[in-house]
Amino acid sequence: MAGNPAEHEDKAMVSIKINNKEMKVPKGISVVEAAHEAGVKIPTLCHLDLHDIKMVNKTASCRVCMVELVDSRSNRNKLVPACVTKVSDGMEVLTSTLRAITARRMSVELLLSNHPNECFTCPRNLECELQALAQELKVRHIPWEGERMDYPKDMSSDAIVKDPDKCIYCRRCETMCNEVQTCGILSGISRGFNAFVGPAFNIPMVESSCTYCGQCVQVCPTAALTEVYHVDKVWEALNDPDKHVIVQTAPAIRVALGEMFHMEPGTIVTGKMVSALRAMGFNGVFDTNFGADLTIMEEASELIYRIKENKTLPILTSCCPAWVKFIEHQFPELLDVPSTCKSPHIMFGTIAKTYYAEKNGIDPDNIVVVSIMPCIAKKAEAKRPELTKDEHNNVDIVVTTRELGYMIKEAGIDFESLPDSDFDMPLGEHTGAAVMFGTTGGVIEAAIRTAHEWMTGKELEKVEFDQLRGADGLRKAEVQVGDKVLRIGIASGLGNARTLLEDIRDGKDHYDAIEIMACPGGCIAGGGQPYHHGNFEIVKKRQEAIYREDKNRKMRKSHENPEILKLYKEYLGEPFGETAHRLLHTHFEERERI
Repeated sequence: MAGNPAEHEDKAMVSIKINNKEMKVPKGISVVEAAHEAGVKIPTLCHLDLHDIKMVNKTASCRVCMVELVDSRSNRNKLVPACVTKVSDGMEVLTSTLRAITARRMSVELLLSNHPNECFTCPRNLECELQALAQELKVRHIPWEGERMDYPKDMSSDAIVKDPDKCIYCRRCETMCNEVQTCGILSGISRGFNAFVGPAFNIPMVESSCTYCGQCVQVCPTAALTEVYHVDKVWEALNDPDKHVIVQTAPAIRVALGEMFHMEPGTIVTGKMVSALRAMGFNGVFDTNFGADLTIMEEASELIYRIKENKTLPILTSCCPAWVKFIEHQFPELLDVPSTCKSPHIMFGTIAKTYYAEKNGIDPDNIVVVSIMPCIAKKAEAKRPELTKDEHNNVDIVVTTRELGYMIKEAGIDFESLPDSDFDMPLGEHTGAAVMFGTTGGVIEAAIRTAHEWMTGKELEKVEFDQLRGADGLRKAEVQVGDKVLRIGIASGLGNARTLLEDIRDGKDHYDAIEIMACPGGCIAGGGQPYHHGNFEIVKKRQEAIYREDKNRKMRKSHENPEILKLYKEYLGEPFGETAHRLLHTHFEERERI
């Protein structure tokens, strides 16, 4: 929204009336924004104001924000959509007249007349914006009956389900995919009554260049786009007496899961989450942060190797599977740039099926690794053929933060009253550096903490690198490491990644190391997190919690993790060595751009 009026002091102001209340607002803002500053709520559906990334969906297609503009000269007021109507000096707006309310209700009724009547079984039941709006406007019956869209669901991918029958053509997903992420996958298909949003020529999602970042799912107001549901697979595994089922949880989960139980965004629920998972019956409850510390050992070693041996720079972090798929499709000429490290949860899965299996005398075929991730793309990543070990999947099942919330509720667990518990060992030990993987800039900061000490042989007096932190989607910084200055680039959001990669490809800028996260803000705003509906204040609170968690850890550098050091001593050998490379590294594939 428009924010605090103080932000507009340097802008031209105009005088308007909203519901007979006189006020001054910045010239050029929309009626919706002006109403927000006046404390007046106007319902919206297709409107999406991503204020922090300076992007607004402006289709005005749903017409549920209709208001009346007073025309005192002709005494004939007119209805206009508030989301795209700009304020002008002397404008008078009425937001709650019978005519405006009737128009809004009619718009919702028309949308519902072409919408499946299956709310009870819908993936977005009680989380659907269309459903909530129908309740708010007290829609009790649909006066129009007749033909409805009847398209097949697209379940071709391992990550995203597309259901065109539930598309209301708000085009919020299209704005996110094309304008913010610059992937160009989604656009309008067909016309008129049969119109919906999908890939060009309505090809299956799996055949497109979709990265599965899930940002389209985050902003979809209905269930036209949802994640592939894997909860049933988890329950099936937990009820199989022949399976040893272990679970790992990503760092971003602990600062967002509480929202599923109406806790304040940014509440850290690590201990309760562990207790809930143990109550569900998992044989081991571990932390992906162990895998994150392991990733830093390999990634920092790879960075130092490239610097000392004059190999390809910059090195790009490769923890985010959506961004990896983005570079495979969009910039195949740069595939020698990303680190070859597997992502933390895949590294964890590898160690679980090898080291953990051997130490505990368990047949890897009987181990089921479940990953709780903030990311929809992790579902597809786990199926990549490059990420298997001796025909075993490194990770068997991936569920999102939302899916974990559903499971806890389904199990009848009173989450808020749970006591705090600790992760199981040895794969539950972690440092503060690993926690920072959950937010933009955190991976590269964690890597620099270790690389700095290894390159200089000196202990850091201050482990925080403030120049690498922030919420801006595109950042540059310099870090002094001994007598060398490392130039660092950080991008969150694939649109910003594109800018950074184009500069590298075209020789416009030079970096030594770059972190890229597909989701704006990083994993804390992943496609599988509780819906934030474009409210990035929620994302900021999650980020603050990540840094609090890091600060409160006694160990804050990955190479200090005793269980990681033990793993190398007993099993892996040297970081970036032969065994580590065989188990913990991968390769990338050039993919067709469609």
